[in-house]
Formats: sequence, C-alpha cells, structure tokens
Amino acid sequence: MYIQYYDSPLGKMLLAADEIGLIGVWFENQKYYADGLIDPVEKETAVLKETKEWLNLYFSGNEPKVLPKMHLIGTKFQKKVWQLLLKIPYGKTMTYKDIARMISPSMSAQAVGSAVGHNKISILIPCHRVIGSNSSLTGYAGGIEKKEKLLEIEGIYE
Repeated sequence: MYIQYYDSPLGKMLLAADEIGLIGVWFENQKYYADGLIDPVEKETAVLKETKEWLNLYFSGNEPKVLPKMHLIGTKFQKKVWQLLLKIPYGKTMTYKDIARMISPSMSAQAVGSAVGHNKISILIPCHRVIGSNSSLTGYAGGIEKKEKLLEIEGIYE
C-alpha cells in the first residue's frame, strides 16, 4: 500500500493506493480515516499522481471526466452502493431513499446511509452528493461543512 498527502482547499487529505488502484481518499481527521491501511509506504505511484491531478481539476471548479483506476474494498453491499454513487452526475444530488429504491423496494435508507458513510474514496465516489429526503445535508464522514463546500464547488449549494 502506498500513500501521498494532498493539500486541498478544504484541508489536508490522505490518498492511498495498492497495485490494483486507488483504495482511499480521506480528509484529515474524518470518520474512518485511513481505514484498512496496513504498513503503507509514502511513494507517488501513477494512480496517486493521477488522483492528485483529478483533485486539482475538481477543486478548480471543473468536472473531471475520467476517474483514476479504483480498487473498491468493502462488502458486496457497500460496493453496490458505491457503484450507484458513481452514477450521480456532477452538479446533481440524490437522496438515500432514492438509492435504496434502486437496490430494492424494501431497502432501508439507513442501510444505504451506513454504506455511504463507509465510502473510503471521498469526492471521487461522490458520497457528498447524497442528501436527506427533505433536502437536508445529513451526515458526511468529512463533516457537514466540507459537504457544503463540495456541493458549492459543483454549483449545487449556496
């Protein structure tokens, strides 16, 4: 496992990758920070360099078109939710309930919320685009103020 640090406009971030792809992007001190990292080595790899370039483009207010190669590590259910998050377009939001209904008519929004909260690849897998049914900015592992700022960057929230 390899790591690099990234100084974003919203604070320091930790980027992590393995031989397969990107495995983590966390804001410093966020919930589940560095979850799953075992003996990482600080080294710039191609995917970490590509992730920094992606983040530079994103934070400059532009929509990055191509994601770096990712290695999603989680349960089957978490991966399913994360794949659905990747389908939320830049500048749009979706509710936890909407995502739950995409999985099953009886799926709970809370189960989806738990999977969203355990997303290890912040911003690139856009968990910040998931909102409450009443349009509230509920839960974000990096903190609600960061969620607000990310949505502002995308022109969604003012």
